[in-house]
Amino acid sequence: MNALLAQYGYPSDTAPEQDSLARVTAVHRERYEIVTSRGFGFARLKAGVYYGGGEEAFPTVGDFVEIQYNPSGDSLIVRTLPRRSFFSRPDVHVNAWEQAVAANFDYVFIVMSLNQNFSLRRLEWYLTTSWQSGALPVVVLTKLDLCEDPTPMLLQAEQTAMGAPVCAVSAHTGQGMDKLQSYLQPGQTIVLLGSSGVGKSSLINALLGQEQMKVSAIREEDGRGRHTTTHRQLLQLPCGALVIDTPGMRELGMWDVTEGLGDTFADVEEFIGRCRFSDCTHQSEPGCAVREALESGQLSPARWESYQKLRREARFSDDKDAYLRQRQQWHKDIARTNRQRKKAGKQKF
Repeated sequence: MNALLAQYGYPSDTAPEQDSLARVTAVHRERYEIVTSRGFGFARLKAGVYYGGGEEAFPTVGDFVEIQYNPSGDSLIVRTLPRRSFFSRPDVHVNAWEQAVAANFDYVFIVMSLNQNFSLRRLEWYLTTSWQSGALPVVVLTKLDLCEDPTPMLLQAEQTAMGAPVCAVSAHTGQGMDKLQSYLQPGQTIVLLGSSGVGKSSLINALLGQEQMKVSAIREEDGRGRHTTTHRQLLQLPCGALVIDTPGMRELGMWDVTEGLGDTFADVEEFIGRCRFSDCTHQSEPGCAVREALESGQLSPARWESYQKLRREARFSDDKDAYLRQRQQWHKDIARTNRQRKKAGKQKF
């Protein structure tokens, strides 16, 4: 097995042919940065394979691909190898298509800052997407040095994470950074997810030991900032681990997150499984365990609302047309009910 490809995460028990394998380290429109057994280079897609009407998945950062190596120019990517994990979004142009944005990672560092950015509802969204990806989530709470008492937020994050590790760190002072070392092993790939201004670039710079990622200023009034990452890229850390940075969570939509919801909201789905009727809508049916849990305080209204919201968003992404038809019918039912109420009110006089 080639040493360089092994360093970049390719399984050591597989021996590819010389020059036939590469890993995508960055994507620039129609051109790809790759690492091969011979070193680093560039590649383009073989048009007949990817644009010929076939079903070959378009490569993204982290993908392993088969190539036709070209020593004097861009190589040709001829096949995308199966992925062990990936993040995807519905294609912005064709909703029925799934577009991968990062692939073949072992851990997801969910990055949130200990300031105004901290949000349990957002954390639930990140956890759902992370569990669905096939990798293991790790919650990383940044800017520890700027927080007087992180204990309440740490406890809330641990309760919401449902068993996923939670670490509080400061990229500025180094406090808590040692807690991340067990995940930063040679050949392991980590993807970073988080909204703008949470300190992802500062965290990567701290892991790299150098100022490679541009850091943007944060507005004091709301703790927000602009996205400093303009494209997805895979970087190798001095410890041998690999990290994929992404241009912010706004570009990711929900795809099929059935399994991810089950992991993130295991407590909620446990109540759903106890309802007397399998098709319970949790409205007025007798024997509804969800309503009983809400009334007794075992289930918080905020968590139930968050679960429902994520299910609706996932349903919208999975079948946009059906969702819109259902929503249109819902509005029609409301309008009809209002007309009937007005008519009944007039008849009283």
